[in-house]
Amino acid sequence: YQHKLKLALIGQSIFGQEVYSKLRKEGHKVVGVFTVPDKNGQADPLALAAEKDGTPVFKFPRWRAKGKPIEEVVAAYKSVGAELNVLPFCTQFIPMDVIDCPKHGSIIYHPSILPRHRGASAINWTLIQGDKKAGFTIFWADDGLDTGPILLQRECDVGQNDTVDDLYNRFLFPEGIKAMVEAVHLIADGKAPRIPQPKEGATYEGIQKKENAEISWDQPAAALHNWIRGHDKVPGAWTTIDGQMVTFYGSSLFDASVPAGQELAIKGASRPGLVTKNGLVVFGNDGKMVLVRNLQFEDGKMIPASKYFSADETTALELTEEEKKMAEDIRAIWKGILTNVAAIENSTDFFKSGASSMHVVRFINITVGPPGQVNCAEETACLSVEKRRNFFHLQKNTISSSVPIHTAMPSLYCAVPGGLPWASEYTGEEGSVTQLAAARWWQAVHLDSKAKQQSGIVRCHFSLMWIFNIFIRLADLMEEHQEELATIESLDSGAVYTLALKTHIGMSVQTFRYFAGWCDKIQASEYGATIPINQARPNHNLTFTKKEPLGVCAIIIPWNYPLMMLAWKSAACLAAGNTLVLKPAQVTPLTSLKFAELSAKAGFPKGVINILPGSGGLVGQHLSEHPDVRKVGFTGSTPTGKQIMKSAAANLKKVSLELGGKSPLIIFSDCELDRAVKMGMGAVYFNKGENCIAAGRLFVEESIHDEFVSKVVEEIKKMKIGDPLDRSTDHGPQNHKAHLEKLLQYCETGVKEGATLVYGGRQVCRPGFFMEPTVFTDVEDHMYIAQEESFGPVMVISKFKNGDVDGVLQRANATEYGLASGVFTKDISKALYVSEKLEAGTVFINTYNKTDVAAPFGGFKLSGFGKDLGEEALHEYLRTKAITVEY
Repeated sequence: YQHKLKLALIGQSIFGQEVYSKLRKEGHKVVGVFTVPDKNGQADPLALAAEKDGTPVFKFPRWRAKGKPIEEVVAAYKSVGAELNVLPFCTQFIPMDVIDCPKHGSIIYHPSILPRHRGASAINWTLIQGDKKAGFTIFWADDGLDTGPILLQRECDVGQNDTVDDLYNRFLFPEGIKAMVEAVHLIADGKAPRIPQPKEGATYEGIQKKENAEISWDQPAAALHNWIRGHDKVPGAWTTIDGQMVTFYGSSLFDASVPAGQELAIKGASRPGLVTKNGLVVFGNDGKMVLVRNLQFEDGKMIPASKYFSADETTALELTEEEKKMAEDIRAIWKGILTNVAAIENSTDFFKSGASSMHVVRFINITVGPPGQVNCAEETACLSVEKRRNFFHLQKNTISSSVPIHTAMPSLYCAVPGGLPWASEYTGEEGSVTQLAAARWWQAVHLDSKAKQQSGIVRCHFSLMWIFNIFIRLADLMEEHQEELATIESLDSGAVYTLALKTHIGMSVQTFRYFAGWCDKIQASEYGATIPINQARPNHNLTFTKKEPLGVCAIIIPWNYPLMMLAWKSAACLAAGNTLVLKPAQVTPLTSLKFAELSAKAGFPKGVINILPGSGGLVGQHLSEHPDVRKVGFTGSTPTGKQIMKSAAANLKKVSLELGGKSPLIIFSDCELDRAVKMGMGAVYFNKGENCIAAGRLFVEESIHDEFVSKVVEEIKKMKIGDPLDRSTDHGPQNHKAHLEKLLQYCETGVKEGATLVYGGRQVCRPGFFMEPTVFTDVEDHMYIAQEESFGPVMVISKFKNGDVDGVLQRANATEYGLASGVFTKDISKALYVSEKLEAGTVFINTYNKTDVAAPFGGFKLSGFGKDLGEEALHEYLRTKAITVEY
């Protein structure tokens, strides 16, 4: 495909997001995204992706009013100058003024083989009517309802027990995304057909809603089955049992003799159903049977149909026979490891019985074989972790086992559909880490709030030394396990081991020791500052202040420094007397879980530290909204930070944000050049560029520009790229696949806009998510790479005229971010003048990346507000109470 188009994407959902991302990756320019307004403070996935990329996003609640197009909306659409409208999934009515506006018109995705099943519930009706084939159509929009000419179609077989989800996940979603991209390519190259839809076989069915999804029992079993699966999961086929609405899920045709079971009367059915050990058996009017596996009641509770008559509400979480056998096998292995335990019971806690992470390694060796030395160039052991009920599910390559294990908050682990992606940075092999069920967030916060009231972390005079000691014990344990933590951090985030040991782990230990010293210095239990006030004569008044903890604090951390970001925020939070619920990034949860183990060993009371792995859209959103959470501390992207502020505003909780950056680094000609080269490279390539304060743009004075670039490229060629566990490696893999793809696209954009790619810009030809250190020059201020953060190993260099100090300052400050900055010069007066004028929370002079646990850290503008580290960090987790006494 040779040609590219300017596209407007109109629609919503994850499907729309995936189509958007693939089209951009293929080189098409998305000039505007038109989607629905935020719902409950949560932006649509398509909007989130586009906003993150800097694509213009328009959120219109409607396009028409009283049957006529809204002029302002249409004008906003026309302003982007699209050549083609792409509607991957759209629930809004788009006026023909918009549909026909672009040069190439508009194309729409529809999940049926048109002209059959026109309408919004096409997939449902494909199953309800028992079609043997399903599929989708991409067609040219016209003024009819799904009647436009066909561009392309794809079809698949329908299995006997397929549900809507089965068809969507197996075929309609993945193949639909590919087909939308193919359709755009065909249009761009002038090869897209327009095939009129035939009149023969055309059908239109209405939207299926709950009120018209009731089961009619006077039908053959096959029709009953099709009706039930055609409504699974939404809106759900239902009937009336014992006077209440009961929804059926998970049906299949049951071709066997009538099983033994307990009769269950069903309204409208000529024959009662049978509750059997396998589920609920119901009968069609032909005498044949359908097996239903799950039932949902009006209050939302869902149970296995086989347990309808059971009074034990916990039976829904019983282990399967396979899991019971697995548990017995593991029990025997545990007995060999936990030699100090007389008997292994269901309640036995692995860590509290004396085990450590090294015993977990031993367990893995016994169950799946020794992992061997990790070598990126050769076969690599891939380990994934999935929490299932009270199990950690460990998988190495194709072999798997489950460990019934407790770390932080063991009672809250439960199963939810689907897993969060987890992958090896070395090979790209994938696994999953599941999350806590959404219904349990409130319980996590409730336990944390209760722990705040009952635990030893109470600001009273006699406990201050105890608090100090527990912090020191935790720091000592982290130091004792530093090599193990560094290894986990390398495996989890891709950080080079030596860097992980020195910085990720080393600074984490320092942070807890530093805040241990603050535990007995915060004015909390003792009367604090005494304030002179005007006296109300003849009475006398005394006014003083107290510093108090906030209560339950939520901390949400990123994936670039998993343990260090945890330490920066949680140490100040705990020293101030709070309890915390911490959500690690979903792609890097492992060191946080190890930290939970160490904190328990240090003696932190149960419930004070809670680790909740999961996605930001679920865990983070719930924590931001929960009324019992009084503070949210977040490090991550600016769009997510904005969303957290919106969510937190609902109950006016305290928020501190450390967000994105595009930190300028100014290098003057009177600097020590070799030092500037070394520090400049560190400013960009430190931690593979996955560094919030990374120098996003270098301004190099014209007279030394060429020599500076030459020296940088010379040094890059000496860097060793490879296994992060190899002590000699300088540059490891990027954190995850999606990020690597984003960086490659970032570099492509730089080249297209006219910047000079001096070095790199490509993926390293080896297994894993490795990217070459990259250098761009001739970068103009208007270019995308001059304005947007890469968060990767990309050096963006611009020249400035000799002696033009104020000019380069104006360019350096022409960014919406203000996290960090730097200047290299031997002239201290110039350095101090520049540091005063730079609009950033941190300024480095003749150095870079030099942070310290005693120095406050935080940004200005869209880089956030609030501080981590130093005394100022404590203020983020305290409140001031004024007390006035009359005597």
